[in-house]
Amino acid sequence: QVQLVESGGGLVQPGGSLRLSCAASGSIFSIYTMGWYRQAPGKQRELVAVITSGGSTNYTDSVKGRFTISRDNAKNTLLLQMLSLRPEDTAVYYCNARRPYGRVRDYWGQGTQVTVSS
Repeated sequence: QVQLVESGGGLVQPGGSLRLSCAASGSIFSIYTMGWYRQAPGKQRELVAVITSGGSTNYTDSVKGRFTISRDNAKNTLLLQMLSLRPEDTAVYYCNARRPYGRVRDYWGQGTQVTVSS
């Protein structure tokens, strides 16, 4: 079992930056694939970025070159550095952990609100 808690969301102007954090506990963090998802009002949840236990990363096209996902296994922490934010980035951002063994199993945090507006 994995518990995830996001933090770092808030209100920022277009072109601004924000750094999201996800603190993980309850299991072995370093072997899980980790990701950030987001959900805007009236929209379905979408993948933003993912990082494997080996450090490989993937991003949705709309954030490539602007967002950076990273992990600190020693601190059981997942990060998302967001630069050049746009109004369309406004959403609730969720931390995700995927179990790498047995049947596929996903764990989710409670979400943190990111609002990009002038």
